[in-house]
Amino acid sequence: MRAKKESFWNLSNNLTLFRIGAIPFVAIFLIFPGKGASFAAALIFLLAAISDGLDGYMARRRNTVTNLGKLLDPLADKLLVCTALIMLIPLERVDAWMVAVIIGREMAVTTLRGVAGGGGVIISASRLGKMKNLSQLSAINLLILHYSYFSLDVHRLGTLLLWIALILTIWSGIDYFARFLKRT
Repeated sequence: MRAKKESFWNLSNNLTLFRIGAIPFVAIFLIFPGKGASFAAALIFLLAAISDGLDGYMARRRNTVTNLGKLLDPLADKLLVCTALIMLIPLERVDAWMVAVIIGREMAVTTLRGVAGGGGVIISASRLGKMKNLSQLSAINLLILHYSYFSLDVHRLGTLLLWIALILTIWSGIDYFARFLKRT
């Protein structure tokens, strides 16, 4: 029986490409101060974040998981999160040290998973890692939105969620390294 040829142009990979393509628009809107630009950046970021959950679901459901998709999906996630966080620093919506911790963890875990995979050890995404991702995306979206809406202090809520995301980021990073050490 012949193996099914991988097609890059499928719905899940297109969603990943949408997420990558959305990144410059989020960055551009964050260059311009003001409620309208922040709202536009938050809307684009939200659509990109939603596409993150959809692409994996669609790939599994339609059995269209590709090797390129396996590479691009986590890369798109990290590019989206890191770009948004870096753009929020000069706007004074997030502390630089928090961004450094989050990006450092992302780089360390990505490197660990790559090294482990090269040695035949697969360290799949954990429930804790997925909670970390959801909390990061939610916090960042609120910090991009920033301004108060309907008497809700969006920035304060985003900062609170970012603290939760930071804790989950550190905790899940330790968990990945512990699971790696168990398997080696």
